[in-house]
Amino acid sequence: MWTEKYRPKTLDEMVNQEEIVERLKKFVKTKTMPHCLFSGPPGTGKTTAAICLARDLFGENYAEAFMELNASDARGIDVVRTTVKEFARIAPISKLPFKILVLDEADNMTADAQHALRRTMEKYTETCRFILCCNYSGKIIEPIQSRCALFRFTQLKNEDMAKHLKMIAEKEKVKLLEDGLNAILNVANGDLRKAINTLQAAASLEKPIDEKTVYMVVGLAKPEDVQEMLELSFKGNFVEARKKLRLMLMEYGLSGLDILKQVHSEIFKLNLPDEEKLKLADLIGEVDYRLSQGADEEIQLSAMLAKLALYGSNRGSAS
Repeated sequence: MWTEKYRPKTLDEMVNQEEIVERLKKFVKTKTMPHCLFSGPPGTGKTTAAICLARDLFGENYAEAFMELNASDARGIDVVRTTVKEFARIAPISKLPFKILVLDEADNMTADAQHALRRTMEKYTETCRFILCCNYSGKIIEPIQSRCALFRFTQLKNEDMAKHLKMIAEKEKVKLLEDGLNAILNVANGDLRKAINTLQAAASLEKPIDEKTVYMVVGLAKPEDVQEMLELSFKGNFVEARKKLRLMLMEYGLSGLDILKQVHSEIFKLNLPDEEKLKLADLIGEVDYRLSQGADEEIQLSAMLAKLALYGSNRGSAS
């Protein structure tokens, strides 16, 4: 996996997140650290930062004083009372007086497990420091939040991601075209892990990576196809818009929910008054709810296009 092959080994190799990296480097310099709470969107470097911190603190043999658990798999109170407690209570044999335990996706832990974890953190703070990684810090109970230094990770900038992707493509001898790179950045939306996985999936086809290849491997429609479908609807050409929809559903094999999400994104790029965008967003939300309740994708999306066609014709007659 290229995500592991090109994962940063030290804090100096981290992509973006400069402010957080500088704070973590101070822990390395002083050889001490508090319990930490890493919060932010997926693929922004939370787990990687924890591993890099451990490497910089403990050196090459960091694995002897480091453990990583995914709280999505080990989310119950029994895991805290056994695995976590056993690791935390035993003193390290490294040159530092503490070990590091990373709990990834900690916001998926049950409330009981979090309360048990809080007691473990208090009791074994001399021998173990905890790093909790989560997407939403608000799902972590207040007693744990108050015992941790909070680090908020932000979505990565496209220019930083592009530089990293170009480096990987060059090392892997993959021809990454400019429109392919832009498509990957558009699909990843600030998630570097997703971007690298998309690049590797596209590279497996053993041909130059362009926009069409990227959207094919991720199972999404090209933005131009969605834009064309919407434009046909707004012009009142419902039949042609529905043909475009059926092409994406049947021939491209795309999910109705994925198409709807792309429609939602494209609506806000249209040159429309904000009040009209609100009405369209409300319509899309209604269709999304019906699909989540098990309604037929083609029927619901066709109904949405029909309403957009009526909306377009009403705007035309009003003007």
